[in-house]
Amino acid sequence: MLLLLLLLFKGLPCHGASTVAPLLLGFRHPASEEPLSFRFVQISSFANHSCAHIQASGWLGDVQTHVLDSVSGTIRFLRPWSQGTFSKQELKNLEALLLLYLHSFNKEVQAFASQFQFEYPFELQVLAGCQMHAGKASESFLNGAYQGSDFLSFQGNSWKPSPGAGSRAQNVCKVLNHYRIIKEIVQSLLSDICPRFLAGLLEAGKSELEQQVKPEAWVSKGPSPGPGRLLLVCHVSGFHPKPVWVMWMRGERKQPGTRRGDILPNADGTWYLRVTLEVASGEAAGLTCRVKHSSLGGHDIIIHWDGNSIFLMLICLTIIVTLVLLVVVDSWFRKQSSNQNILSLHVPNPAFSTRVNIQDPRNSGHQLCLAQEFWIKNRFLKNWKTSLKQLW
Repeated sequence: MLLLLLLLFKGLPCHGASTVAPLLLGFRHPASEEPLSFRFVQISSFANHSCAHIQASGWLGDVQTHVLDSVSGTIRFLRPWSQGTFSKQELKNLEALLLLYLHSFNKEVQAFASQFQFEYPFELQVLAGCQMHAGKASESFLNGAYQGSDFLSFQGNSWKPSPGAGSRAQNVCKVLNHYRIIKEIVQSLLSDICPRFLAGLLEAGKSELEQQVKPEAWVSKGPSPGPGRLLLVCHVSGFHPKPVWVMWMRGERKQPGTRRGDILPNADGTWYLRVTLEVASGEAAGLTCRVKHSSLGGHDIIIHWDGNSIFLMLICLTIIVTLVLLVVVDSWFRKQSSNQNILSLHVPNPAFSTRVNIQDPRNSGHQLCLAQEFWIKNRFLKNWKTSLKQLW
């Protein structure tokens, strides 16, 4: 296994950290103040000595870019630019190396489970990757957890137990540090290949990552927190990228009781945030919700809380507009009906009307169409009036 790992790894060209830094420092995501990172996430669940399940995925910041297909045993690329700028051969070798690792990981853990005192059922998590800061070189990381608690990490060129992990973690690190080839491969993957892959993803996905979508904001009243109290809710949705600033304000003063929820994803790749403020009923007037986002170009969204429901105001406005339209339509129909009555006075008697219809079929068809049109219009108007009465 060690020989196969080494052969696969040699298929990946390593250029050294000095050639990677310029690539990373040349690109800065304009909307992100946080470090940009590529993360490999692995979760292995062990039910017993013969049954294990593994999940793995790749993430560029908050965007999932890769996932392990457990059915086909292959890596799926979730974005058109998920391959970055690596060549096909580089990707082939990297994928083979990763799949070999994932396939062997569970077997090796089960083989050493008794020696490491792992008690079934248990779960192991691995988080590895690299990140870049503006104006600084990249940093790499690899951390392992046992049952959700920090267990070990890879630092420099060796494995080290996490503080408080106990003798179990010390024994695992002692065994892992015996494999010099594996340590060299891990170190190169973290310090060279990961930063180059991160730089390639940023370059290939630049247009999508730099996409700016303006947020929409509205305010509403939440469940009553108690007698004489109000819960004001500011909703901000549909924005991209993720970083956003939302605060309840009175004039230019931030309200210290503002509570910010988690930023949640929408189905279209944008984000949603809910920010609340609890106040006394008499103190709500004059408050505003202010939203700052990179897509707004410095023009903040300011939503005023006036104690009234904006939704009800919109309903009232809609009803008023509908009433005006009904009056205009009704007046027009009445005018048309009056014109029809005036025309009918020129017909002297039914016999003459019958004779005219017989002699001129086109005139008969026109009269029938006018009658049908008049009946349809009257019925349409009645339906509108009935709907309006039900609305009131």
